[in-house]
Order: sequence, then structure tokens, then C-alpha cells
Amino acid sequence: MSDIKDKILKIYPAAEFEQGDCLLVNVAEKDWHDFAARLKNELAFDVLSAVVGVDWKESIGVVYYLTSTSRAWEMLAVKVVCADRENAYIHTVSDLWGVANFQEREVYDMFGIKFIDHPDMRRFFLRNDWVGNPLRKDYDANPELNPIRLEDEKDEDNTYTLEEDENGNVKRRDYKVFQAEDYVVNIGPQHPSTHGVMRFRAAVDGETVKKVDVVSGYIHRGIEKLCEGLTYPQMLHFTDRMDYMSAHQNRHCLCLCIEKALGLEVPRRAKVIRTMMDELMRISSHLLSFGCTAMDLGATTAFFYGFREREMVLDIFERTCGARMSMNYNVIGGVIADLHPDFRKDVKHLIEIMPSRLKEYHKVFTGNIIAQNRLKKVGHLSKEDAVNYAITGPSGRGSGWSCDCRKKHPYGVYSEVEFDEVLEYGCDSFARYMVRMREIEQSLRILEQLVDNIPEGEIRAQVPKVVKLPAGSYYQQVEASRGTFGVFIESTGEKNPYRVHFQSPCFNLVGVMNLTCTGYMIADLITIGAALDFVIPDIDR
Repeated sequence: MSDIKDKILKIYPAAEFEQGDCLLVNVAEKDWHDFAARLKNELAFDVLSAVVGVDWKESIGVVYYLTSTSRAWEMLAVKVVCADRENAYIHTVSDLWGVANFQEREVYDMFGIKFIDHPDMRRFFLRNDWVGNPLRKDYDANPELNPIRLEDEKDEDNTYTLEEDENGNVKRRDYKVFQAEDYVVNIGPQHPSTHGVMRFRAAVDGETVKKVDVVSGYIHRGIEKLCEGLTYPQMLHFTDRMDYMSAHQNRHCLCLCIEKALGLEVPRRAKVIRTMMDELMRISSHLLSFGCTAMDLGATTAFFYGFREREMVLDIFERTCGARMSMNYNVIGGVIADLHPDFRKDVKHLIEIMPSRLKEYHKVFTGNIIAQNRLKKVGHLSKEDAVNYAITGPSGRGSGWSCDCRKKHPYGVYSEVEFDEVLEYGCDSFARYMVRMREIEQSLRILEQLVDNIPEGEIRAQVPKVVKLPAGSYYQQVEASRGTFGVFIESTGEKNPYRVHFQSPCFNLVGVMNLTCTGYMIADLITIGAALDFVIPDIDR
């Protein structure tokens, strides 16, 4: 740790450090952009993992979590406080890391922090005429300020950027998202094809996509705000309902973050059970992705093939957890209930039949010439762009980027089992599809190593009746079904969290829709969205 401290001090002597679960650097806002550029170019922090807005009441600002893939995936936090709370500005880093574009728009939406030189300062989830910023501590939630309005938002095409002159004066420059001559097609918000209530506005030239504008917020539920009024056990259930196809993994991540803050050791039996449930969840998710990708391309038969085996996984969940979708199974310290007596038998049966079923999938769909023509060389995403936009999970690994959190930051019992990180190098929709199909094989391999080695013992540790985390900031990541899922918690030592942020992989996935769709046909937009495999409630938190 002292090594990175020394290097930071060389490029920024005014740095002030705080030690938490990772090193945190305090940086003056006026120095932030230059410092960020040097962190990326000189110290190789090439991944912007999370952008977390925080209102500390006396001040307001952002905590950036950066990762260096060449330094053993070392993580660094940078805290930037706005000089003026009432007129809050921070210089954008979207020119350094593409993923910051949408991330900073979310912070602007929820906290009112404006980013100088950001190319598109529109709200991301809420209407442009919404009054106030919900995650600020002084937010007025009076419903009369924001009544339900059903009329179309008249200014959805208006955006602006903030430019700073040589004297430090900030001026606003307005412009339009689309040009006057653009022919804009509306896609969504409806579940078929856009995989939920996601809306895309696509400028097209004939059938060729020129630009895609992502319009989100149709099912935004304010989960992060709600968490501030709940105790730590009470807020666990939200994670199952974000990416519901990563329910176990997401909840596992939140529990790990809380357990890390408490210094709580989870019993080994619970660790093994959690790991197995995560991999069953991954299989269920990838089977759904297979079936929905096939259906989006018109292959209805393959859809039913995938759901046939997915039902077996859901049956396993139901017997142990009592539910098939929102399992609410992980709890602080372990799991809520022990395994069903038939768990081992059912998992062994799944392991036994899946290899032959995978062959069926490849025969009925993967090898089909129509499927290959629709998926191959469609939706190009280079490895460099995957890193720049923090596209992790199968979509990142489909671009040849080694980014599996189970390998980079092992948790559970992943360091004790043998499995391969699946990489494909096509950088297209077919490569992303194939990563998921091959990852099913690796999940089965992990389950096979654990199913006969589940230790006896307790399923959860003793936890205080009232859970209070020590004051400080905590960040935890896991490998969810669609990529790296992160949880940020800031505690003041009370039974309620001061700030909670969920860094969802799907939020980043939808951020490359314009990049991956431009230049392709309008029908390819549906294919590309299916192969990226985002889940809308994971975006609209």
C-alpha cells in the first residue's frame, strides 16, 4: 500500500489519505481532472469501477473507485468534494473513462452535481422538470412539488454542456440530442425485444442506425433512498429484485460488504452453500439469456429448450429457499435455512443431464446458419472499449477481457475450486453468446467439485440483534450473472446506513448501446441488446 501512496504523492504532493478497506485519496476539485488523467496514464488505473455521489450535509461530492488491471486488480478510492454545496461543480472524467458518461448523469440527477465539460447534462432517471435531487439530505419529498404528470415531456431532446473559460467562469451551451434532419424511431418502452421497460430513440438512415439515445427511468424505485431509512437486515431484500437473474449473487455481495465491516467470519458450510447457489443462479440466468436471445431472433423452439432445464434449477431453489425468483436466502452471517434433503440428489441430476442438453442447444440454435448470420460480426465491442466502459461479465469476456471477479478478487470458496475463466475474442454478439454457453459448463464443473464436499456445521454466525457498522466507507464486489456487481456503504455508526449505492453491471451494459449499434441495421439493435443481456430493474434502481 505504501508503494502506491508514494507514487501518488509524486504526481500529487497535496494528496491526503484515509485508510479503509481500500486506500482513499482526498483531492481538491480544481486538481481532480489532471490528477485523474495521471492516475490513468501513469499509474495504470484503467478501469473506473464506480462513481458514488454522497451528501455529507456540510459538503457534497463524489467518491470514485478506480481499478488497475496491471497491478493485480488493485483498487483505489478518490474523494472529490465540491467547492460550493449550493452551486456544486466537478470536472467530468468522461473523456478519460467512457463509463463516466452515464455514471455522472446519474449523480447529477440524484444529487444536482453538475459536471463541467460533460457532453450531455440531462437527468438520467427523472424528468428534466423534476424539482429537487432525491438523494440529497435536504431533499423536499412533498408530492405537491412533483405531481404525477402524464403528458409528454416537451424538452426531452434538449441538453447542454458546461464550459469553463480561462478565467474559471462556467457557461452553459445548449444543444439538441438529435439534428433537425434526423429521422428518429422510437423503440420501447415495452418488454418484448427491449427486455423490459427500456426505451431507445434511434436516428436512422434508411434501416441503418446513426445514433441511439437511451431513455431510462420507467420503473425507477428509489432503492438507494429507501435503504437510508431501513436497518441493515431490512434492506437485504432489495438486491433480489434488481437483477432478479442474479438474485443470489447480488444479495451475497451486500451480505459480504456488511460482514466485512463487522469483521464477521461466516461458517464454512454457509460459504460452500452460498457459492453453489451463486453458480446455480448463473446457470439459470444463462439459460434464460439463451432462450430469450433465440426468441428475439424468432427461434421459439430454442426458447422452450432453455426453459426446460431452467425449471429444474428453479425447483432446486424452491425446495431450499421456498421461492423460485426472489429467494431472500442469504442473510448477514450466512444463509437463512439449511439445504433441502434432496439438494445433493437434484444438483447431481442437473450435472448429469446438462452436457447432453447443451449439445441440443448447439444443434438447434448455435449452429443454425440464420442464428450465426444474425449474431456474428454484429455489435462490435473492442477490448479497449470494454475496459473503457467497464463492460464486465460475459459481454466483457466476449471481447477477450479477463475480468472475472471470482478470479481477480476471490470470495466464498472460489479460490479452492478449479474452473476456467471463459474468454472469446470475436468482440461481437456471437462471442458474448458463446461465453454464456461455455460458462454453464464451468458452473457445472464448480458444482461437481462441491456437491459431495458440503461440510457439516452451522449455517450462519451469531449476529448482534441490532446491526451497527463501524463508522466508515466500505465497498465489495462479486461476479454476478452479467458482470461485476458492487455495493458501497457509508456508515456513521448507526443502525441505518448513511448512504448505500449499488453499482450494477447492467447500467454499464446499456451505456454501450450507442457504441455497439451505430452503423448496423435497425433489426440488429434487438440482437445486440439481447446479446448484451441487460436486465432493466438492475438499471432502474
